[in-house]
Amino acid sequence: MTINIGILTVSDRATAGIYEDISGKAIIELLQTYISSEWKPIYQVIPDDRETIESSLVQMVDEQGCSLLITTGGTGPAPRDVTPEATETVCEKMLPGFGELMRSVSLKYVPTAILSRQTAGIRGRALVVNLPGKPKSIKECLEAVFPAIPYCIDLIGGPYLECDTNVIQVFRPKS
Repeated sequence: MTINIGILTVSDRATAGIYEDISGKAIIELLQTYISSEWKPIYQVIPDDRETIESSLVQMVDEQGCSLLITTGGTGPAPRDVTPEATETVCEKMLPGFGELMRSVSLKYVPTAILSRQTAGIRGRALVVNLPGKPKSIKECLEAVFPAIPYCIDLIGGPYLECDTNVIQVFRPKS
């Protein structure tokens, strides 16, 4: 069975073609190294618009069957940064520990990490994780939180995600 994983880039400028989306592609490349299960990226680039973000999140989870949906962009303090609000609106449960860990890791590199508002939540049997927009920050944050992602997906009834233990060590309690 192929597992659908959503990658949603939230960027006015990438949507308008002002620059290429390197953030979403960076997420796909990282996941290709982490995940050994058969999976398929469901990839979209959309503008920083709350209604568009909400409808894309819902569509990717409910209609396209993504069990993991990773967003990039729109997590800062600027007026158009509304990804966390859209995520909170469409999720039934929030998992603030994801954002706390990502900010903690990012603070080792930049003092402005305290401005970041990444979060994560659950919609149905899917985990939605908001990442920052820069590829370097994406790698640092995803490396920090990914060890908990497969087990979280297990707990919410999603598919079993196998990972390459030579690349990333995920945690599942021994039964």
